[in-house]
Amino acid sequence: DRNLQSTVDLFFHSKEIKLVALYGPEHGVRGDYGAGASVSNFKDPETGLPVFSIYGKTRKPTPEMLKGIDVLVYDIQDIGSRSYTFISSLGLAMEAAAENNVEFVVLDRPNPLGGLKMEGCLTEPAFTSFVSQFPIPYVHGLTVGELATYLNDEGLLANKIKCKLTVIKMKGWKRKMYFDETGLPWVPSSPHIPEMDSPAFYPITGILGELYVMNIGVGYTLPFQLFAAKWINADSLAVSMNNLKLPGLIFRPIHYTPYYSVSKDSVVHGVQVHITDYKKAELSLVQFYVLQECKKLWPDKNVFAMCDKSRLNMFDKVCGTDKIRLEF
Repeated sequence: DRNLQSTVDLFFHSKEIKLVALYGPEHGVRGDYGAGASVSNFKDPETGLPVFSIYGKTRKPTPEMLKGIDVLVYDIQDIGSRSYTFISSLGLAMEAAAENNVEFVVLDRPNPLGGLKMEGCLTEPAFTSFVSQFPIPYVHGLTVGELATYLNDEGLLANKIKCKLTVIKMKGWKRKMYFDETGLPWVPSSPHIPEMDSPAFYPITGILGELYVMNIGVGYTLPFQLFAAKWINADSLAVSMNNLKLPGLIFRPIHYTPYYSVSKDSVVHGVQVHITDYKKAELSLVQFYVLQECKKLWPDKNVFAMCDKSRLNMFDKVCGTDKIRLEF
């Protein structure tokens, strides 16, 4: 809540609610798992309640996990991009609730990208996955409550099943609001989304980052704000990107050494992205312009040939299509 008390603890100590189980999506119930790390079943040390993993061997609550549950409550801060897996967990939890006759309640929260910005293609059926679960734009412009309503009403859950859904609406939120206008404190939604402006950078670099060829700031102090590699000339790339005159964006040369992840312990060179006008900036296109300019500047460096072949599939899944990769 706005006083930084966990919903888990608030529910556990409430006299009106009997909290009986917790469900751990990616990053875990209390945000203590890294990206992609399998979440385990265990007992929550604070409450003593069972924590069931829905980001491990199973990603959908099983009938055994829901046994004796009257209401399943979803209260997770999303960041507004389709590939962020919390909304995939939302859909699967809704399906499980419907199949097991459990009421489903969403405690709605602001979309930190606002409710007006939408970007990217709809996921094509062949590329539906846990990182692109639904036919929605990459930057989808919805709150989780709106998304849950959309999935339920439009028959987009498995077998067009519908759950008994209640959305607890927000008070005072407007579509034009960015997170800093809400007056709410930002709690990191995952380890690499530490600040309230981090959600705006995630769609700028996150798709290209799936190739693990360039460092995008993950493993350094500026996650999702950078494009860098050992073979890039920082000044040349900055000039090329700035010459494009992309609305609301400026690119600055940068040199740094990642502490972990891509190019760990090696000096890399590239650009830092600065957002000067969020309303005008087309966030998710930036990484494709970077690919375009790098191809012009260093034609011998084909990032799709340089990466592990397994990453190509992930790149396509996050894009929701293979058309972008095939264009290059």
